[in-house]
Amino acid sequence: MSVRIRLTRAGRKKVPHYRIVVMDSRNRRDGAYLDQIGVYHPNLQPAQFEVNEEKALRWLTQGAVPSDTVRSLLSQRGILLRFDLMKRQTPPEKIAATLATWREAAAARTAQRAEQKKLKRKGKASAESAATS
Repeated sequence: MSVRIRLTRAGRKKVPHYRIVVMDSRNRRDGAYLDQIGVYHPNLQPAQFEVNEEKALRWLTQGAVPSDTVRSLLSQRGILLRFDLMKRQTPPEKIAATLATWREAAAARTAQRAEQKKLKRKGKASAESAATS
């Protein structure tokens, strides 16, 4: 049996949210699942993503393969980095240090992107005001 970690759709029309579930890859998208490990709300600003890290790591160590979207979400949280370090039998202290460094760098990248976005909006707004006057 091939086990995948993937999204199942929930929510109403045009307001989707997703459950992150572990299921047999042959099942249909919204079929029966083995375990729910999190939720993803893409329509909230900013998008909300919650995952039980211990469950995700347990399923990954048992051979579950994440879908592309779930892989992206797990990477954003550093779960795949932790899994990779665990697979390489890195000592727990070094894993914690590496994750702390990675989280600081990720926070800096996020802040930089937000600043760039803010500057871009200001530039666009000033260009529009100059064009109207």
